[in-house]
Amino acid sequence: MSNKQYETVFILTPVLSDEQTREAVNSYRKLFKELGAKIVHEESWGLKKLAYPIKKRNTGFYQLFQIESPGNAIADLEVVFRRDERVLRYLTVHLDKYALEWAEKRKAKRAARKDSHKDRKEEVAA
Repeated sequence: MSNKQYETVFILTPVLSDEQTREAVNSYRKLFKELGAKIVHEESWGLKKLAYPIKKRNTGFYQLFQIESPGNAIADLEVVFRRDERVLRYLTVHLDKYALEWAEKRKAKRAARKDSHKDRKEEVAA
């Protein structure tokens, strides 16, 4: 069975401390390995305002993982998301060739933005 690329984004409840948030994200990294998935890319988007309240919460910690995984692992992953009280929402999508192209552009843009922030900090420090 061939592996396909998926992108999964989940929102953690904002009542978690930074350490609890890291622990939750690490538990999903470990789960991906157990399910035979390979993490291709990940981004932590931090605490963001939700478009609408979910479970009486207006903010949440966003986390994105791009993974390469067999299709049957996604069903198991979504069962874990549904059972985890720390997760407010999740969405997993299959990435076709156009989505992969777009994801690469997004990663490059994000890396360029990160480099420009780094350059500005170095200029300010000098």
